[in-house]
Amino acid sequence: MPKKILLQFDTGDHASSFDSVVAIDSGVDHLLTYRDVHPSAVRGLVHGAMFTRGGDDLASTAIFIGGEDVQDAEKLLQSVCNTFFGPVRVSVMLDAGGCNTTASAAVVAAGRHVELGNAKAAVLGGTGPVGRRVAQLLAGEGADVVLTSRSQERAEAACEDIRVKVGADQASTATLTAAAPRGENELKKVMADRNCVIACGAAGVQLLSAQVVESMSDLAVAIDLNAVPPAGIEGVSMTDKAVPVGGGVGYGAIGVGGLKMRTHVQAIERLFTANDLVLDAEEIYEIAKTVG
Repeated sequence: MPKKILLQFDTGDHASSFDSVVAIDSGVDHLLTYRDVHPSAVRGLVHGAMFTRGGDDLASTAIFIGGEDVQDAEKLLQSVCNTFFGPVRVSVMLDAGGCNTTASAAVVAAGRHVELGNAKAAVLGGTGPVGRRVAQLLAGEGADVVLTSRSQERAEAACEDIRVKVGADQASTATLTAAAPRGENELKKVMADRNCVIACGAAGVQLLSAQVVESMSDLAVAIDLNAVPPAGIEGVSMTDKAVPVGGGVGYGAIGVGGLKMRTHVQAIERLFTANDLVLDAEEIYEIAKTVG
């Protein structure tokens, strides 16, 4: 049996040590890390992965795409996939900045407390990489989603992008609305009928005060993915896991972190079961559901 080799493509100045450690803990025999990878450099690297093995042995080589800039990582993924042809390919996974594994873990955790197909969800900080994926996964489940941002224009652009990714058929069963509330009173109105809220804003920025949380009479679950004080949702600690908050329960970043880590490990392991897998948001979400 050939050794498992993972090529880690990172868009940043340094290959992520976090992603490297998880890869090794996932049973990879050899990890090859590349930093500052641009689409123009992908062809040669991918050919090196494709042409050194053949047949069933191709499943023992895979590619992980990371980095802090998710848009750059998405361009890398497209370039990698464009380099493949026919059966000559290897499996590839995208999780830049933990965007897919974090979003998947958050939505799975939310699904323990609300029926996602009937959920009325708010995604705070929804124009960022994690927020977009959270909103995408919720919309894919048929939820009624309000995506908030400081900019109405950015929120509407994110919603339109998500509608395209979810697809016309599924998008027709979901409701996806953009909002840029000004001040706490406007935010209270946006949140009034929400039973699920997931905060995906920048580290150390409070997006939801305890007063607004207490005003949410239908709240079932609040998830804060910010691990840096102050909390993104006031009253939710980063270690909380189904701890009472308002009229529902709260999860902090570490509270969903265990599921995120298990999902990451399982996804890396899945890469080596075939040579034609592309693991992005939807595929990683399906893995999270099986381990959550």
